[in-house]
Amino acid sequence: MRLPRLATRLLPHALLALGALALPAVAPHAQGASAWPTKPIRLIVPFPAGGAVDATSRDLAKKLSEQLGQPVVVDNRPGAGGNIGMDAVAKSAPDGYTIGMGALSTHAVNPALFAKMPYDAVKDFAPVSLVVVTPNVLVTNPQVLPATDVAGIVAAAKAGGKLNCASGSNGSAGHLACELFKLATGAPITHVPYKGGGPAMTDLLGGQVQMMFDNMASAMPQIKAGKLRAFAVTTPKRSALAPELPTMAEAGIKDFDVFTWWGVLAPAGTPPDIVKRISLEIQRALAAPELREKWLASGAEPAADTPDEFRAFIGRELTKYARIVRDSGARVD
Repeated sequence: MRLPRLATRLLPHALLALGALALPAVAPHAQGASAWPTKPIRLIVPFPAGGAVDATSRDLAKKLSEQLGQPVVVDNRPGAGGNIGMDAVAKSAPDGYTIGMGALSTHAVNPALFAKMPYDAVKDFAPVSLVVVTPNVLVTNPQVLPATDVAGIVAAAKAGGKLNCASGSNGSAGHLACELFKLATGAPITHVPYKGGGPAMTDLLGGQVQMMFDNMASAMPQIKAGKLRAFAVTTPKRSALAPELPTMAEAGIKDFDVFTWWGVLAPAGTPPDIVKRISLEIQRALAAPELREKWLASGAEPAADTPDEFRAFIGRELTKYARIVRDSGARVD
């Protein structure tokens, strides 16, 4: 099944989030979950501190702490494209006190990219809620790559420019976008994976790498500051978050449909009433005006949904990226 276009797919989430503004306190009607939580909750983030996933997770954790009356503590467990952290989630007690911030890499790309996975992306988790979707945007450091359009980037690479394309990790949307770009243009570009979007951005700004398909939530502050040059978004339609940017198709590179997302998952076997309770609390948190406005300003679109909707979404993403990995020849570097 082909994924709906990003803008179309986000509308139901936006409406759902707005509807959540009117949600009553959740605890009274969640019978089996009425005693939960009675102690702090751990939110495992499978990426380093300082990146967009970490920042979003900390915002969410703070809001959930306020709503639940118990601390929600962020635990960064980076490595292996997010596999290390999400493996820790999968192997945790299914009691609602350990949840994880899964992502495109951990639950859509890595199962096709890695020859051996430490967990089953479907069987070992209970999906709770999608949290954020954000387009990716092609950016360069103009101090080291003076190209002013996509054709100029391709020409520089083919002229022996030895261009490096950074990504936050193997299996990330940025990685797959690099591979699709190489496949579509024939440009000899080298993918350079990092242990998180923060370190990748640091090296891009420092000139150690020349280009990156970064998620908009991470890239927009640097674009606005004039430190990075933005060329195009990787979704089929222009983003409302930066409508002045063309799509990759408009820039001359057809069939690009890559965007970043992350969402909360619990270990398989977590009681359904607790999963539902957490999902409802996330809906309430993402409907809070101060959180929504902060994320939208940074290029991240809140996108809460139900456990069943998130499970179906992950299934579609697994199918989509299995094809992209196969067609692009992407591999773990």
